[in-house]
Amino acid sequence: MVRGKTQMRRIENATSRQVTFSKRRNGLLKKAFELSVLCDAEVALIIFSPRGKLNEFASSSMQATIERYRRHTKDNQTNNKSVEQNMQHMKQEAAAMMRKIELLEISKRKLLGEGLGSCSVEELQQVEQQLEKSVSKIRARKNQVFREQIEQLKEKEKVLISENSRLSEKYGIKPIQALNNQRENLANTESNPSSDVETELFIGLPETRLKRLPSKN
Repeated sequence: MVRGKTQMRRIENATSRQVTFSKRRNGLLKKAFELSVLCDAEVALIIFSPRGKLNEFASSSMQATIERYRRHTKDNQTNNKSVEQNMQHMKQEAAAMMRKIELLEISKRKLLGEGLGSCSVEELQQVEQQLEKSVSKIRARKNQVFREQIEQLKEKEKVLISENSRLSEKYGIKPIQALNNQRENLANTESNPSSDVETELFIGLPETRLKRLPSKN
């Protein structure tokens, strides 16, 4: 069975209260001394009796320990204040960023042609100018890409022509020169037609065709 803890309260009898104070004070001073010696800790203990009598213990110097405590408390307050200021600054920056994001979303919708009902004439003109600038930049970039692609195709063409020439020389074939010769012969034939050229349309076997050709005497 678990026993409940006895509630601590003020001793009503003055004599018993004074006796208990003396015992507990001496025990507390002894514990403070032992803590300073065993653990090499800086300990300062201040006790005021019910009658206002001062009882104290200091492992080194009471005044030095109190000054150290004040500096520590001041540093903590300064650090806490700095942390609070940083938090406030971060909150302000977060609010400003949220506002910027909201404005960017509104501008984006306007550029997409949405949410224009509440825009004034000046705002619509600004949107129109922004779109014109964007279109101009897009066209310039498109033309640049086209030029780059044309240059790449020209380089590929040079490589193919060079490879074609190499293969032609390797196998003794000159397709480009032969094609040019054929074009020249065709042009000469069209300009100076020969009497030996047969222009009559004939349907039949080659032997029959030879029989019908007139003999040259």
